[in-house]
Amino acid sequence: MKKLILTAVVMLASVASYAQHAVGSFTLQPKIGMNISDLTDEDKSDARIGLAAGAEFEYQVTDIVSVSFGALYSMQGCKVEDATVKLDYINVPLLANVYVAKGFAVKLGLQPGFKVNYKYSADGVSVDGDKLLKANGVDLSIPVGVSYEYQNFVLDGRYNFGVTKVFDADGAKDKHSVFQITLGYKFDL
Repeated sequence: MKKLILTAVVMLASVASYAQHAVGSFTLQPKIGMNISDLTDEDKSDARIGLAAGAEFEYQVTDIVSVSFGALYSMQGCKVEDATVKLDYINVPLLANVYVAKGFAVKLGLQPGFKVNYKYSADGVSVDGDKLLKANGVDLSIPVGVSYEYQNFVLDGRYNFGVTKVFDADGAKDKHSVFQITLGYKFDL
């Protein structure tokens, strides 16, 4: 029993050194990257590649846990045959970050998104998507991911599971399915 307790203490002591920033510190992280997005119930759809850009604030709660929130412009949607469904949002990720190794964090949270653009494009013609099929103005997803920080550069990969339906129509069941990868730089505040 003493060996088990000693092993647990040693492991916890080593985990406490994983955080990159001091407890109680704030950081700002501008970031840019790309989304690979699709809609879950679209038959024969392909992913839409789009921009993800914005900034996140992070507060270091303990040696191994931090919380972050931010605002990201996120180009989402999908391609269906010769058409593209362009759904762009301002996403507000609210995340818990657990540092499981030096510079390596596992992330989980909630992400409300606010629609800023919805276009349907086909054969060089682009129309307001709401005239064809009304999209909800607010989207909710669950981001799950990992990040690695080295000398304040942060490589972040997330998968955003859509929770709410994208379209406001009877029978529409589409939800967002978005893989996001970004590169950012942390500034101490």
